Amino acid sequence: MRRTLSAALCGLGAFAACAAPVWVGRFEGGAAGWRDVSLSKSLTPTRYALRDWDGVAAIEATAERSMSLFARPLALDLAATPMLCWRWRVDAPLVGADLATKAGDDYAARVYVSFVLPPDRIDFATRLQLSVARKIWGDVVPDAALNYVWDNRYPVGTVRPNAYTDRTQMLVLQSGAQRAGAWVAERRDLAADVEAAFGAGARPSQLAVASDTDNTGESARAGFADFHFVARDAACAFPT
Repeated sequence: MRRTLSAALCGLGAFAACAAPVWVGRFEGGAAGWRDVSLSKSLTPTRYALRDWDGVAAIEATAERSMSLFARPLALDLAATPMLCWRWRVDAPLVGADLATKAGDDYAARVYVSFVLPPDRIDFATRLQLSVARKIWGDVVPDAALNYVWDNRYPVGTVRPNAYTDRTQMLVLQSGAQRAGAWVAERRDLAADVEAAFGAGARPSQLAVASDTDNTGESARAGFADFHFVARDAACAFPT
């Protein structure tokens, strides 16, 4: 049986690492709870498939002028386990994308977390906008969302509103081709990120992955694996 880093630290007496991680995307046994989510009938959907990729049980996303999500519901206590851990990879970043423009709003890989906000965090004008958007797009439109993206041009650490709506914030975690072609581990304080973007009290409702090329018309391939949440003082539990 494979040991995780957290298990190894726990065995050495690092008791903060002994809290069990909350797994939400461990694909060794399939993808139970995950499903394809199309955002529009007019969009070609991205293809998602399970595969063993260089020894990692993963979801492979293949985009060809396409966009759809591979998603699962998310319900957890961010106060207890605020740290989101995962691994991802891309064959290459996109060429013509530009997150500052609607025409360039594409990403070789993105991790998309949707949230429900407390009613007092949504003013009347925003409620009206969300109501109109949901009549067009359905329940896939969240109160708010964070997108962690593998970008092509903006530096790591860039945070800015989505080109279509400020209800979605884009956070650049990887940029360019330097780390393409290999698995990259990520660890984000999701609770801190959403509070910085939208204030306190946000409740996560959905986790999704995507490879998104409908605007630029490009092709891309990405992998996603090992999604889990841990306490702030615990190590990520990536299999070794």
